[in-house]
Order: sequence, then C-alpha cells, then structure tokens
Amino acid sequence: MDRRGPNVSTVVASWTMAIWQGLARTVRAAILIEEVRPYRPEAYYMRGPGPKWREKHARARGSSPR
Repeated sequence: MDRRGPNVSTVVASWTMAIWQGLARTVRAAILIEEVRPYRPEAYYMRGPGPKWREKHARARGSSPR
C-alpha cells in the first residue's frame, strides 16, 4: 500500500468542517450576547439638556432685560 499523504477530499472536508464550526461559533456567540444584554431603551434616550445647553442658554438669559 502506497501512503502519499492525506487524501485531497479529506483535506477539503476538514477545511469545510472547520469553516462551518467557526461560523456556528460566531452565530452562537452573537445570540448569547443578545440574551445576556437585552435592549434597554432608557439607556439611549436623552434625559434632558446637558451642561453645554445650560451654559449657552444661561448666557442668553442673563443678557436679555426682563
């Protein structure tokens, strides 16, 4: 029996399996991240004017006569 090394089809099959396993790992990790960190809309909405807005409007308010 002549042993020349691994068969080409075996190498291709192992590469294909490695690619599919990597893809499955990536998809599984993405799903788990979404389950661990649910969407919280309150973390993304503005809660009111910030310090820059207050500074700008305090100057405008102080200079106008009442």
